[in-house]
Amino acid sequence: MAGNKRKIQEINAGSMADIAFLLLIFFLVATTMSNDKGIMRQLPPMPPEDMELEDNKVKQRNLMLVFVNDRGEVMAQDGRDQGRGQNFNIWNPAESQRLTEKVKEFVLNPSNSEALPEMKEIELDLPDNKGKIKYLESSGVVSLQTTRNTNYDTYIAVQDALTRAFNDVRNQASISIFNGREMKDLNDEEKAVITKAVKIKISEAEPRQKNKK
Repeated sequence: MAGNKRKIQEINAGSMADIAFLLLIFFLVATTMSNDKGIMRQLPPMPPEDMELEDNKVKQRNLMLVFVNDRGEVMAQDGRDQGRGQNFNIWNPAESQRLTEKVKEFVLNPSNSEALPEMKEIELDLPDNKGKIKYLESSGVVSLQTTRNTNYDTYIAVQDALTRAFNDVRNQASISIFNGREMKDLNDEEKAVITKAVKIKISEAEPRQKNKK
């Protein structure tokens, strides 16, 4: 005689999917994602195909080399420096500012030194039909070189110091062109005049291979 076997009740898994979905939504809403570090930089346009190679070279006086090695050591050298140039500890705020000041002096060439960049006169159109103004544009280019083992945080810190130098130069140009007004106080059309007068010229060379011993 077969006994009555009680059927095992099936578990309804439909609600489990709803719970998993709610947990996923909670995770996406409650979790703070870390922001990637990056640099806002507009790349220069490609040179024309018919441009001669010689025309694309930068004169030595117009070039400052900033090199960061794999130990985080920073060296800057322009036309005035002999040998290895000057070393900077980028993590020391005073040293970081000293690198910024060196780049500013290189770009502006206030003493009109033949070892520093050439300055060429350009004509700028002022907004609201206020006419034109002449400005001395720097031909200086900062060449940033690293190794493949350069620490990323050090690289970003050096980029900040270099960009800060060009922003300071832009602010000086703003005060000069717009009668004492800093760049933060300008409207968009006026800021466009300053960005045309002072271009951020930072060239990044291909990282160097670490020398094998």
